[in-house]
Amino acid sequence: MAEEDRSNTRDPLAGRIPIILITGFLGSGKTTLLGRLLRHPGMERAAVIINELGDIAIDHQLVAASAEQMTLLGNGCLCCSVRTDLQETLRELFIKRRAGAVIDFDRVFVETTGLADPVPVLHSFQSDGLLGAQYRLDGVVTVVDAVNGMGQLDTMSEAVKQAAVADRIVLSKTDIADANVVALLLERLKTLNPFVAILEAIQGEIDPASLVNLGPASAKTLPLELNRWLGTGDGEAYLGKRLVGAHDAAIQAFSLRFEQPYTWDSLNAALQTLAALRGPDLLRVKGIVNVVGESGPVILQAAQHVIHPPVTLQSWRDADRSTRIVFITRNITRESVASLFTAVGALTGH
Repeated sequence: MAEEDRSNTRDPLAGRIPIILITGFLGSGKTTLLGRLLRHPGMERAAVIINELGDIAIDHQLVAASAEQMTLLGNGCLCCSVRTDLQETLRELFIKRRAGAVIDFDRVFVETTGLADPVPVLHSFQSDGLLGAQYRLDGVVTVVDAVNGMGQLDTMSEAVKQAAVADRIVLSKTDIADANVVALLLERLKTLNPFVAILEAIQGEIDPASLVNLGPASAKTLPLELNRWLGTGDGEAYLGKRLVGAHDAAIQAFSLRFEQPYTWDSLNAALQTLAALRGPDLLRVKGIVNVVGESGPVILQAAQHVIHPPVTLQSWRDADRSTRIVFITRNITRESVASLFTAVGALTGH
């Protein structure tokens, strides 16, 4: 957490191009959803990066978009060998945009393969300083197939992680799925990720406004927008029940609230300790933190061992000054994380 980052008085979020990551298991309807989004009049300045498996490019033929909007990655999975290509592609897109060689795009959609683990893709945005200066992660949209979703959650760990780290879940094929199955799937998804908004889309039809502007876009972000980003509603800690599925039991979602402010040292100590000890199991962290000496709340994001540079908002917009952090973890209990943050805070003047 460099001092110059914390003392920067200009808006550190304004002007950065938002990236929306669209993920979901094979056949869930990601491309159908993306195709519908791009046909909407408000999306004519979107750039798209599609990742495919195999030698035959199919998805880009199904998406109605001009060549200027399309960058196709065709040599593997975003979560592994193509991760560097994604970073290079984003840099190239920005350079071409600045030079006027492509449209002046105002957002980027990245569609992953159905087998992709989304967390390493988040690393690309959070660990690359050059990308961080030009882009910001707006959020993760996960498409879940209402017909096959329960079976995929039972058998495929990737499907569980895709749902667990989502900022929005889009439930597809509800028009042809059994109503009882849909109800059970909704209950399971809300237990797996209690902080997510779940929307329905039939044949990809959905209000584009519900899938953009998911995260803070300005240092002047209002409390309602922050609560919507956290997904905590009134901000109360989620205790929740646990489902025992083939892969669900290992993943837990919870939120923590601390009333006293942290120092930068105590916050950094807690985060670095957690990342060092349990980094691979720290799937997603996002929160607003009261830090001593800062004029407004500090926006916190992390995925596994990668902690995104913190951003301080311009000011507190209401009377609530508490720290609120949402965790999505694997085999890490709420109690252990709460104990760590409490202990580190006490030792360093929290």
